[in-house]
Amino acid sequence: MTLVDEIPSEPTDARGRVAELHVLREQALAGPSERATEAQHAKGKLTARERIELLLDPGSFNEVEQLRRHRAQGFGLEAKKPYTDGVITGWGTVEGRTVFVYAHDFRIFGGALGEAHATKIHKIMDMAIAAGAPLVSLNDGAGARIQEGVSALAGYGGIFQRNTRASGVIPQISVMLGPCAGGAAYSPALTDFVFMVRETSQMFITGPDVVKAVTGEEITQNGLGGADVHAETSGVAHFAYDDEETCIAEVRYLLSMLPQNNRENPPAAPSEDPADRRSDVLLDLVPADGNRPYDMHKVIEELVDDGDFLEIHERWARNIICAMARLDGQVVGIVANQPQSLAGVLDIEASEKAARFVQMCDAFNIPIITLLDVPGFLPGVDQEHGGIIRHGAKLLYAYCNATVPRISLILRKAYGGAYIVMDSQSIGADLTYAWPTNEIAVMGAEGAANVIFRKQIAEAEDSEAMRARMVKEYKAELMHPYYAAERGLVDDVIDPADTRQVLIRSLAMLRTKHADLPSRKHGNPPQ
Repeated sequence: MTLVDEIPSEPTDARGRVAELHVLREQALAGPSERATEAQHAKGKLTARERIELLLDPGSFNEVEQLRRHRAQGFGLEAKKPYTDGVITGWGTVEGRTVFVYAHDFRIFGGALGEAHATKIHKIMDMAIAAGAPLVSLNDGAGARIQEGVSALAGYGGIFQRNTRASGVIPQISVMLGPCAGGAAYSPALTDFVFMVRETSQMFITGPDVVKAVTGEEITQNGLGGADVHAETSGVAHFAYDDEETCIAEVRYLLSMLPQNNRENPPAAPSEDPADRRSDVLLDLVPADGNRPYDMHKVIEELVDDGDFLEIHERWARNIICAMARLDGQVVGIVANQPQSLAGVLDIEASEKAARFVQMCDAFNIPIITLLDVPGFLPGVDQEHGGIIRHGAKLLYAYCNATVPRISLILRKAYGGAYIVMDSQSIGADLTYAWPTNEIAVMGAEGAANVIFRKQIAEAEDSEAMRARMVKEYKAELMHPYYAAERGLVDDVIDPADTRQVLIRSLAMLRTKHADLPSRKHGNPPQ
């Protein structure tokens, strides 16, 4: 039914015009057809408006350019000009704080981007930057609208430019709820966080058909660019969930821990978890024997408010943990080695993961707590040829460049260059603490003894006995828990049970920290 069918004659007064407006709005809100909505639901996907309702507080959404339509001609487009042009844009609130949003409507042109569609996105991005509020994109589109040619491609350029301009200024979150192929995938890659839903969302530059034609490899869309692939293998996705409802609920949770922009601090929340709570269980969680693994997640649970934290990139580069949590109600970022995976070593992927997280925390005024138990960098030809030097330097650069409060805690091992890179005092950590089980050294005692006392061991009648003696001597001289404290390399050796209150008091002192960076256009971080 058309507008002419709904309105029997042209309105002649204000009431008639208002009635006409309501008819137009109803058409825009209803979407193209009930059949298109049913098709979307049949794929296990919500409509764009249903997604926005889940994301924002009830009744808070304010739509922008609802009645926008394209002006393209040719290929049948002139006969099909639906309202919204396949993207819904506007703002609302999440827990009372302003959030801007755009959502592709797959029911209209498959969510494909045309000139008018892109202009709407550009406008809402500009509004988010000007207002200083987070931007959430709900992605479910088929890429550029081929019928509009290069105009559609130029629309993506405008989005990329704004993604980059907004980077480090406002939080940007991409929620992948359908296909995202070709150049369109670069917008999510430029944002701070990427969420994906299993089975229904995919991201790739070239699809399975192109891959098969060029390389002969056969693979499904999910096998090439599904949620699990990007959450575990490529590291493109920070989060992956089984359904849209859970995914969007977690987006709301993440937003509750982020500031509105880079000029604000993250929102504090009241906590009933006592700031001076002792954690005697920590004495048993971390074995004194450096060769015994343990789960760093359990340490974090003991330290943070109510044991609650949000892990970023949980399934990628598992040898390092990046998480957001609260201590005495204040948001903190946590970077921690994970002894259960690769003994907690730093490798290429772990370095990249932690570096990006540190940069995000620094951009949005989130203090960083680093929990060290690191035996070094992962040795191997693949790591060296893959560029562990430049990738490890990314993490070093991120820490050195960060001006937010930084506290490091050495739980156990801290060996070699990895110790320095993991926010040691020498690269600018504001406060450095250690447990009595700490071992700070260039390398492990066994390896050090083999190098330093090589000649004595080789000449001894009982080389194994001599090696054991030299290892013991090295540990006694250079690896006892107070060696670093005696030289001012750690500020204090603390009782593990007191760690929570020590961290909270330290953060309270550092809350007003101010640090000046050198005057420069920008740095040139390692790539």
